[in-house]
Amino acid sequence: MKIKIIHKKLGREKAHGIADSDGTIYIDPRLKGKKRLEIYIHEILHVLYKEDSEEQIVANSVALTKILWKEGYRRKR
Repeated sequence: MKIKIIHKKLGREKAHGIADSDGTIYIDPRLKGKKRLEIYIHEILHVLYKEDSEEQIVANSVALTKILWKEGYRRKR
């Protein structure tokens, strides 16, 4: 499945990120650092594992974020 990422302010939706069933992910561009990485992972997991519960997605995205952050993964821009 192809995943398309769109950066859009999501204040009105009261969300950091949103994943649509068509593989489109909306990420609030105001996110920074570790939280931004977590939300990217979180929304990608929603697209890839539609059957998982929100609790499973949260647990997995937090775990993956901690590992990647500890290993030094950062945004270059």
